[in-house]
Amino acid sequence: MVQLRLPRNSRMSVGKTWPKPEGATNLKTFRIYRWNPEDGANPRIDTYFVDLDTCGPMILDALIKIKNEIDPTLAFRRSCREGICGSCSMNIDGVNALACITGIDEVKGDVRIYPLPHMPVIKDLVPDLSHFFGQHASVRPWLETHTNAPEKEWRQSIDDRRKLDGLYECILCACCSTACPSYWWNGDRYLGPAALLHAYRWIADSRDEATGERLDDLEDPFKLYRCHTIMNCAKVCPKGLNPAKAIMDIRRLMLERVV
Repeated sequence: MVQLRLPRNSRMSVGKTWPKPEGATNLKTFRIYRWNPEDGANPRIDTYFVDLDTCGPMILDALIKIKNEIDPTLAFRRSCREGICGSCSMNIDGVNALACITGIDEVKGDVRIYPLPHMPVIKDLVPDLSHFFGQHASVRPWLETHTNAPEKEWRQSIDDRRKLDGLYECILCACCSTACPSYWWNGDRYLGPAALLHAYRWIADSRDEATGERLDDLEDPFKLYRCHTIMNCAKVCPKGLNPAKAIMDIRRLMLERVV
C-alpha cells in the first residue's frame, strides 16, 4: 500500500494524459505522481506513453525519456545510474526501489510511480529527506577513538573486518525507512532502519572506542524500540541488506549490558 504525505487539505486532481508518440507500436503506460507547490494546484497523476523500442530497459531510462522528449517539467532525482548513489529511490508499482536498477519489464501492466511514501514532497517525485539525513548524522556515523592515533592506520583483523559486511554497503537511499510503518507513525522520534543500521555499523567496528556512549545514546523508548520486526526494510533494500537484524543486534547488546 502506497502511503503519501500530501500537502495539508489537498486532494488528488484529475491528471493530464499526454499524447501517444506517432507511429509507435510497442508502448508502455506510465502513471506518475505530480505536484508543484508553486502552482497552487492539488496533486495529480499524469499519464505518459513511452515507446519501448526507443527507450532503455530501466525505469530511470523511461523517466529521462519523458523529461527530455515529452514533459520537461517532471522533477526527479538521479545521478550514478548504477545503483550506487541511491538518488533515484522512489515508489514503483507499490514498492520502494531504485529506478536505475528496476527494469521496465519487471512491472506488469501500467507503471505507477510515486515519491517515497510518507515523506514531505518538495516537487513531483522529489521527497524532502532533511529529517532522514539529520537522523543519520545523529548516530555519529564516523570512527571515534580516545587513544592516541597510530603512526599509520587503525589496524583491524580479517575476522573483525568481516563483521562489517552487510552494514557498510548502505547507500542511504531511504527505501527501507520509508517502507517501515513504525517509521511512518513515529518518524519524529524513531530513528528508523537506515540510521540504526549505520549506528550498528560503528558499534560493531573493532576500531571504534565509543561503543558505550553510542549505546547510551540509543537507550530510549522511541529511538530504537519502535521496531516491530515487520521486515519491510529488508524486503525493499536494493543492496540486499537486513536493517532489522542490525536493530536486533543492538538490542542484544543493550540486554547484555543489563545482565
